[in-house]
Amino acid sequence: GNRELVDAPPPLPRHFVLIVSQTNLPDYYRVWLDLANNLTHLIETRKLRDLVHKMPVLDPHLLSNHRELRLAHLALGFITMGYVWQEGHHAPAQILPKALAWPFWQVSCRLGLPPILTYADTVLANWKLKDPSGNMDLIFSFPGGESCKGFFIVSLLVEMAASSGIRGALEVMRAMKISDLIGIQKGLVKVTQSLKKMKETFKLMHRKFKLTPDNPMLPRGLVYEGLSDEPILLSGGSAAQSSAIQCFDALLCIRHEDETGKGAFLTRMRDYMPPAHRQLIETLSVSPSLRDFILSHSSSDLCQAFNACVSALVDLRSYHLNTVTKYIIVPGNQAPAMGCPLRGVGTVLNTRGTGGSSLMVFLKGVRNATQKTLISERQSVSRESEM
Repeated sequence: GNRELVDAPPPLPRHFVLIVSQTNLPDYYRVWLDLANNLTHLIETRKLRDLVHKMPVLDPHLLSNHRELRLAHLALGFITMGYVWQEGHHAPAQILPKALAWPFWQVSCRLGLPPILTYADTVLANWKLKDPSGNMDLIFSFPGGESCKGFFIVSLLVEMAASSGIRGALEVMRAMKISDLIGIQKGLVKVTQSLKKMKETFKLMHRKFKLTPDNPMLPRGLVYEGLSDEPILLSGGSAAQSSAIQCFDALLCIRHEDETGKGAFLTRMRDYMPPAHRQLIETLSVSPSLRDFILSHSSSDLCQAFNACVSALVDLRSYHLNTVTKYIIVPGNQAPAMGCPLRGVGTVLNTRGTGGSSLMVFLKGVRNATQKTLISERQSVSRESEM
């Protein structure tokens, strides 16, 4: 409550608005798209690494706009993951060849993203319209067939359901600046409805698709040939890199700091988000506390709207926790199948040898921290009596 009042939040960054991804690059980069478009076949036939070794070192200077850069990052990210994991978990590549490492690094610098395949790549930038009726398809995919495709498509639909909630969050912050209690309440209702829609959309994940256990991150990192002599340790794509959920946490003043390091981990995941997303989360994080504002006003309607919003986020996290238990932790005791290399938050928490316990502790801690943000009747009455 002692944080200084900052300017009203900026308008929704254009990169939060889902636009149809670009699917073509200048002919100079044809080899990148050829490899990325045939990735599943090349991985399954163990031919990808040989073709990467024959690839010329291409200069990314001909990529002239944001969409081209995002498509290049997506293609190079998919090729990188395929190259590293072509031979399976037992023999990951330790060095990324310069023809892949150097342009990937340059494109990443221009975008403000790390040189690794991120959630923002695989979900937000990896879709196209299959037909005029609006049916969506992936641009690139991994081995794993419909299960892998479904994982990414459903994740995208969840993000789309979150977009109205992000707008609601900004409405709340603007209304709070001018003490518009009705505006705050309306914005919170939008966020609550969005969170409920996200949960309903997330249910498609296990109704239609089989999830397989998470793959571990590279334990020693990856050497980017021509750029680094020492391995660079980066996290793989993960739902923890979703900008939307961290925006809602920042709005609702949910704190994840404790001895398990949840807060530090989630803050680090912001480095894997597009800069515009990261900036919005940080703006919300340093804005005046919405929870303290509500406690300082004797409005039961406002308190109820805040609690309904927090409860909807608790429900979403509880559902996610149950889904992870059923479809990732339990199957994790079986031999992992060759499939999609990106499977949610577990990819960056390294669940090997723990039966998934570290992942479960993390998810339960995040859910419990959310629940603690609820305003109790005692807190509300106590604040009223102080006024």
